[in-house]
Amino acid sequence: MEKLKYERPVIRKMNTGLMNKFGTRTEFEPVKDIDGVPVKSLIRQFGSPLFVLSEKRIRRNYQSAVRAFNTRYPKVQFAWSYKTNYINAVCKVFHQEGSWAEVVSGFEYRKALGNGVPGEHIIFNGPDKKPGDLLLAVENNSLIHIDHFDELFLLLSLCKPLNRKPRVAIRVNMDTGVYPLWDRFGFNYENGQAWTAITRIMESGKLNLVGLHCHIGTFMLSTSAYAVAARKLCDLASRCKEQLQVAVQYLDLGGGFPSTNTLKGSYLPGIDTVPSVDDFAEVITTTILDYGFRPDELPLLILESGRVLIDDAGYLLGTVIANKRLSDGRRATILDFGVNTLFTSFWYEHKISPAQDFTHHTEDMVLYGPLCMNIDVVRENINLPLLEPGDHVVTHKVGAYNMTQWMQFISMRPAVVMIDQGGQPHVIRKAETLDYLQVPESMPDHLK
Repeated sequence: MEKLKYERPVIRKMNTGLMNKFGTRTEFEPVKDIDGVPVKSLIRQFGSPLFVLSEKRIRRNYQSAVRAFNTRYPKVQFAWSYKTNYINAVCKVFHQEGSWAEVVSGFEYRKALGNGVPGEHIIFNGPDKKPGDLLLAVENNSLIHIDHFDELFLLLSLCKPLNRKPRVAIRVNMDTGVYPLWDRFGFNYENGQAWTAITRIMESGKLNLVGLHCHIGTFMLSTSAYAVAARKLCDLASRCKEQLQVAVQYLDLGGGFPSTNTLKGSYLPGIDTVPSVDDFAEVITTTILDYGFRPDELPLLILESGRVLIDDAGYLLGTVIANKRLSDGRRATILDFGVNTLFTSFWYEHKISPAQDFTHHTEDMVLYGPLCMNIDVVRENINLPLLEPGDHVVTHKVGAYNMTQWMQFISMRPAVVMIDQGGQPHVIRKAETLDYLQVPESMPDHLK
């Protein structure tokens, strides 16, 4: 029998934390496989750390969200948010399921075209559309969501020599009762700016106003805020019909639906407090259906969900590097991934599970990454079994934003693997190498 490693006992302050109505919870159960593929074999084959995505879970999430809206409203279209995760294989899964593309930059727009999305099924959002990007979108008959007056004037000037009227919408910001207001983007509803933008579009005669768009926030926990947003877009659409004789073809309620991750500082875990997609669907569709549109004039409802469709389909596998005692007596475990790889650890208390069997002994500990920075904290406080160097861990619900907001700081970005519906893993993005990192660099002659 192998002799267990000795660790000297320490005296530590008892701190059980606040009780909640759900009682005590354990965050540690061994997670030895993902979709039937052993964690250890994934790390052995593709390295550590390693992002793993479940194609099966992505498709289920999408189908469930579509069903939530389609069973309540006759005309619904989802558009995959590229900024959430723009790895081509991920985008392809959503497009195969019927999703359009929602992009916020020129390079995302070109990615969508490269993924086979027809131009008329690309929604172009964002405040920084370059002239070349706008012309490309016009050429491909995409939906251009105008963000500010300078963009409106730019688009009008670009359209002068063109023999076509681009399809446009305006982004509207508004007071939905959730603060701080997201008023940096779009035209304000309350002060009349949105209506001014609409009238200028119509007076120009050069643009075809087809929709109204809003994106009221991110990780929204209030369903009632979407009722307010939907009603105000309906009000604008009604004014367009009555005063300008233009029928708005679609209302785009944007994204912002939360995943079941737990936000830092939350009293209760996300799994117990986050509204479901059905909750949001019920509020949004009921508001539009009850507004008073004639059945034949009901606008198409567009959703740009990202996080809620992919967060729980993503995992980050890692390895324990070392353990130490901090000056205050706390146990610290160092992992081979940090905040450069797991960017969302700044926002969430990610669930982290051991990937192997463990003893019944547990301890409150800090989980650090390997970076030479004090801010490199994966979890400030978590109760886990004692982990030893070489042990593996699984971080849950990391599919959104980590693979677009990660950075090359001290360590390079790891590989991303997708497990298909048959349980076969595929590399969908290779681990970066030094040669890859240095491709854009050049050396001045005097330094050679």
